This record gives sequence, C-alpha cells and structure tokens, in this order.
Amino acid sequence: MKFRFFALAALGASMVSPSSSWACSSCGCILDSDWASQGYSVDGGLRFDARFDYFNQNQLRTGTGKFDRAGAPIPNDRELQQSTINRNLMLGFDYSANPIWGVNVQLPAFDRPHTTIAPDDDAVSSSRSRSVGDIRVLGRYQGVASDGSVGVQFGLKLPTGRRNYNFSNGPQTDNPLDRGLQPGTGTTDALLGAYHFGALSDDLSYFANVLAQIPLNARDGFKPGAGVNVNMGIRYRANGFITPQLQINARAERRESGANADIDNSGATLVNISPGVGIQLTKAVQAYGYLQVPIYQRVNGLQLEPRYTVSVGLRWMM
Repeated sequence: MKFRFFALAALGASMVSPSSSWACSSCGCILDSDWASQGYSVDGGLRFDARFDYFNQNQLRTGTGKFDRAGAPIPNDRELQQSTINRNLMLGFDYSANPIWGVNVQLPAFDRPHTTIAPDDDAVSSSRSRSVGDIRVLGRYQGVASDGSVGVQFGLKLPTGRRNYNFSNGPQTDNPLDRGLQPGTGTTDALLGAYHFGALSDDLSYFANVLAQIPLNARDGFKPGAGVNVNMGIRYRANGFITPQLQINARAERRESGANADIDNSGATLVNISPGVGIQLTKAVQAYGYLQVPIYQRVNGLQLEPRYTVSVGLRWMM
C-alpha cells in the first residue's frame, strides 16, 4: 500500500499517549504516526519521519471538569500550575529487511517552558527545559496473517533524556523541576502492542492498534505510571494526491509512584479525535498534519491539559 498523506492541523488536545505518566498529565502528543502499523508500508525498506507537535497546556482540570484557578486563594496549600508550552520534535527511523520483520527507532526532543505557583508561594516560578528525551526502540513481527494485516510490537523505552532541570525564576529558583516535567523519566520501560489494518472498500481503509508501556524499574525515587494507548483510524484514498484521515486516540495511565513522584496529581484517562489530511509531494516524500481535539478527559488531582494540539510532519520512503 502506498502512503499518501498530508494533514493540515489546527486546534486539538493532547493525550496520553505517546508516553508514560506525567504530573502535567501528558507532556507528549498521542497522535499515531506509526505508518507501518497502519498498513501504509507492507514491503521492506528504509523510512524516515520527522514530526513537530505544538500544544499549550494552560487549562487546569480536576476529575472530568475545569478547576477555577482564578477563584483559588494565593498562597494555597495546593500547587496551582499555570501553563506548560510544548514544542516537541519527533524523529523516527524505520527499517524492514523484509515484509515480516521491522524495527522503528524514535528520538524525541523537547522545548518546554513551564510556569506554576507552588504550595504556600505567592508568586509564579518558571522553568524551561530543552533537551532530547527518552529513545524508543520498537520491533515488529507482521507475519501473523498471510497478507501482513496483523502484527505484534515489542521493544523498550530507554533512559536517555535529561532529568536534572531546575526552576530558573521565582520563589522556587534552583529547586528541582517536577520529575514528571523532565525530558526523561530515568527508567527503562517495556513496550508491547498489536495492530490490524484492512480495507472497507476500494477507497476506504481502516487501522487499529494498542500499545502498552510498562516501567521496569524506578530511578531516584521516581517511577512513572504504566499506560496503554489505543488508536483507531479510517482514511479515504479515492484521490491519488490528497488523503483525508480521521483518528480516535485514547490513553489510560496510572499514577506515578516513589518519594519524588506527584502521586496525587498524576494518572489520567484521555480521549481525542484527530482529523487530518495528507498530500503526496513527490514519489518518495509525503507531508502530513493533524488537529487533535479532546472529547473526554478525566484526571487525578489537579493537572494541566491543552485545548488543542497541532501536529505537522514529513515522511520520506526509499
């Protein structure tokens, strides 16, 4: 199956996935851009993907509703987070020696300004973390079905990201930034998943996948919560140049644990709808973009969530 995909993006919300459990709920976008598991590429070869995500987590939420931050007294005995702006770049390398076996490597990089009012403080503290994050290495076996439409995934998230950023301004200056906001968790996590794709008609196809991320250890008094992502999508390919697609992205994540974890304000269940449209730029290069919008959010404690997420990217296939 040839991939042809460009997506315009606009406003959306971020979710869980891709990743572990954060005190700010999800400091990563859960959009599914694993093209092999969606059935775009069933042959062997080398592929490269670059995706940029933007979202501003400035809506403080509790349970399934908004928290009235303006009406809360300051100082307060609870942390009142103000905003976490995320400008994330994800570089992906995918190689298949044959249609049965493949490996995908993802390297994230984060630019993340953050502001908050800590418990018992009367002024805002701020930080900015700029660093690569934790590398993910994910293998796949696509020989479950004779047509390659069913596969399993397995791999590891490695502790390659920084985890020692401090606040740079305000009352918390030089104090450590929350572990859930650091570019890296410091832990090695197991990745296990499965996927299926197929055709509904000559022009309409679908995909569905599930991927669990399970921390195997704790680091410096911190262990992220285990999480699972479920993604489903359909795409219409009657036009050889433009391909619209719609995804539903969901993630459930457990609370963090450990002496340095924000146990009360971590863990969530999030569901987003993500419309997109794609275009074939050349025979080998495709561009894409998405708008991710939340349709259900349930968080533990107080957590920041975005009102929308924008994702744009380029994919090159040899």
